[in-house]
Amino acid sequence: MPGGSYYAKKVYLCPIDQAQTIALYQPTLQAIAMKMVGSLQDAEDIVQETFLKWLTAEKEKIKNTKAYLIKAVTNNCLNHLESLKRKKQQYLDNLNPSELIDWGKVSDFAKIDFEQEVSAALNVLHKKLEPLEKGVFVLREVFNFDYEELQQIFDKKKENCRQLVSRAKAKLFDQTSKAKTPVTSKKQFLTSFQNACDLGQISDFIQELGQDLSAKIKK
Repeated sequence: MPGGSYYAKKVYLCPIDQAQTIALYQPTLQAIAMKMVGSLQDAEDIVQETFLKWLTAEKEKIKNTKAYLIKAVTNNCLNHLESLKRKKQQYLDNLNPSELIDWGKVSDFAKIDFEQEVSAALNVLHKKLEPLEKGVFVLREVFNFDYEELQQIFDKKKENCRQLVSRAKAKLFDQTSKAKTPVTSKKQFLTSFQNACDLGQISDFIQELGQDLSAKIKK
């Protein structure tokens, strides 16, 4: 465990009553931290940090050592979880939809956090691209459809399809770009995309793209 040797030295050098306090409350604090953060290593690090701060605290101001330590370890756990939440959100905010190109070639979706990462990338596509742009972009960039196939599927000339792909890429990298029409059935779209990648059910996904486009036209 990182810093473990330093922690051991601090316990060894501290007064006997402090060493006894650590031995007495460590299991309780460990259990609290483990329950809150769900990771043994993180829990150990948090408990270690809690004790190290307690060793340097002004003991005369601490009326109830057990209550102090429990509150401290709880606060440290909450801070740790909040930090993880911020890092996760920053990661999702910076997620590049072009990474779907690699995911489309993955056969075992158990190896990636599909619900979080792929859903986040598709959500960016929903927000920034019109249905036609999205359909052409995904089939071309993720599933490697050629422009002749796209021409047949969307009834658009090959040059028009190339322009749609280029426009989609520009929008995805434009921080201010947003599609005006919200997309319905995002969960269904996500499931259909997953099945196309994982099970090869590309025809069902193309049908889903068509329904998405039809919904846009009706509006």
